[in-house]
Amino acid sequence: MEIAAVFLPLLGAFVAGFFGRFIGDRGAQIVTCTLMLIAAVLSCILFVEVGFSGPEATRTITLFTWIDSGSFEVDWALRIDALTAVMLVVVNVVSAMVHVYSVGYMSHDPSKARFMSYLSLFTFMMLMLVTADNLVQMFFGWEGVGLASYLLINFWYEKKSANDASMKAFLVNRVGDFGFALGIMAVFFLFGSVEFDAIFTAAPQQANATFNFLGFEVHALTAVCVLLFIGAMGKSAQLGLHTWLPDAMEGPTPVSALIHAATMVTAGVFMLARMSPLFEYAPGALAFVTVVGGLTAFIAATIGLTQFDIKRVIAYSTMSQLGYMFFAIGVGAYPAAIFHLMTHAFFKALLFLGAGSVIHAMSGEQDMRNMGGIWRLIPVTYGLMWIGNLALAGIIPFAGYYSKDMILEVAYADHSWYGTLAFWLGLAAALMTAFYSWRLLFLTFHGQPRANEKVMAHVHESPQVMLVPLYVLAVGAVAAGFVAYPWFVGHDMAHFWGGSILMLPDVHGETIIDAAHHVPGWVPLAPLGMGVLGIALAYLFYIVRPDLPAKTVAAVRLLHGIVFRKYYFDELYDAVFVKPAQSLGRGLWKGGDEAVIDGLGPDGLAAVTRQLAAGASRLQTGYVFHYAFVMVIGLVVLVGWFFLVR
Repeated sequence: MEIAAVFLPLLGAFVAGFFGRFIGDRGAQIVTCTLMLIAAVLSCILFVEVGFSGPEATRTITLFTWIDSGSFEVDWALRIDALTAVMLVVVNVVSAMVHVYSVGYMSHDPSKARFMSYLSLFTFMMLMLVTADNLVQMFFGWEGVGLASYLLINFWYEKKSANDASMKAFLVNRVGDFGFALGIMAVFFLFGSVEFDAIFTAAPQQANATFNFLGFEVHALTAVCVLLFIGAMGKSAQLGLHTWLPDAMEGPTPVSALIHAATMVTAGVFMLARMSPLFEYAPGALAFVTVVGGLTAFIAATIGLTQFDIKRVIAYSTMSQLGYMFFAIGVGAYPAAIFHLMTHAFFKALLFLGAGSVIHAMSGEQDMRNMGGIWRLIPVTYGLMWIGNLALAGIIPFAGYYSKDMILEVAYADHSWYGTLAFWLGLAAALMTAFYSWRLLFLTFHGQPRANEKVMAHVHESPQVMLVPLYVLAVGAVAAGFVAYPWFVGHDMAHFWGGSILMLPDVHGETIIDAAHHVPGWVPLAPLGMGVLGIALAYLFYIVRPDLPAKTVAAVRLLHGIVFRKYYFDELYDAVFVKPAQSLGRGLWKGGDEAVIDGLGPDGLAAVTRQLAAGASRLQTGYVFHYAFVMVIGLVVLVGWFFLVR
């Protein structure tokens, strides 16, 4: 069952990719959707079996020996525990819904089989990542999702913007991946193994290990964990390595839902939770994770306030919510981070696919300034977007309320300077999240229609093949929070997680999750209050007083310009990295390759040969007396040489 849940998407990718022209577009869609739905059902069965049966249900299935070189041996194995089971459900269920949704959304695309193949390939690579039993296998899945995301973002490769976005995503992720690779090497240097069980068993003995770097004694596990986190920063779009995420919206909307809601961007969160036995002994690294996560949540939320592309608003929301997950990890609340990962997957995929339904209805329009007044024309999509926005804003009893609330509680309960900083940044981000999510809803569905008459005449509800996946995701967005709360972060937490996540207790024998249940009464109410206040402000600005946004922008024009331009990260990177690299490349091309290598090499020899040939050709005049004169000169030279050498 475990093998089928993991490898069925690979089978679907293979069939659709290599036999798509034989079985046709409809055949490729049927094969990939059927296999994904089976994998999703099997994942749910595994989740119940592993999650509710305690640690004894944890197992490792060795498939074969992958690398055997001297003393270095790596097996290809599937690690099945509670953490894996959660990720299997998230990845396979969301991916199955995206597959089915794509049948309707991509109905007019000429390359349906290729698209379905790419979706299934991406899903398989993500499954490789979350079921890995060692760091090398995890790195294979890590790079695999990078490759598949490149193919999906660049699916419409005839568009220059899609080409640029895919290259940007690929290159920015390589920066993070370099840190991840260094982290894996450092782990092997420190532990002599890349197998998780061997690493985790030896971690307490290496808690105080150091190594010398440039004359400084460096805490080994802190260095290792920081390097691993740099890898997570790239894949999960944390501040500094986040610039690829909004541009990746150039891919089809189902790609946005799959990559940026539930799978690729959460890979970093999963990886850090998996490596919790190392991070628990690296408090410096955890502080770094907390600060970066808190700043990411806040800054991404501010940018989301100013954007008008419906998909980019949701993309910055994803970046902000990932910040929450990371600062939860930073204070040691790994179950809270995975809890939010799971609930976020449902309501964010719902929002992305709902946005796709809007775009489908609006004939491809994505600018919210050109929408409005359509809620009566697409009431089902409108109702589903309400559910997604209520969950995102953290309104009880929707899923986002339980998981976001728990993250803010653990940040407060940590009582460290960085935990307190993350708490207040997260609280401010909660206010902005509610505001921009309902700004999206009001601009898109309410007010006077701002589209032209031709577009408005074609506004229609999406077909059922697109709406049914939204229904499934909506159930998760409503129920996942209160249903999963007792098991993920409640009284059954220890039994559920087993040994898949390590949380060291404090001097009182409490974990950070236990401490979060004893915070002051105002702390759990604060996120809900911020959510309600944000919705009320959005209603005031965009329904009651639609003139207020323009007046507010005019009052803070400079600040708004900075935020609207995304704090000039792209311009800064362009000036510091892109343009110097282009100048260096152009210099090496023109001055090095063309002038020196080619100039002195093949081009130079060819030029000399052409010059000699041109000189020789000038001797061929066609006049007999010229040839006779040359013969006489040659004879004189020959005779003179004969007498000289005697």
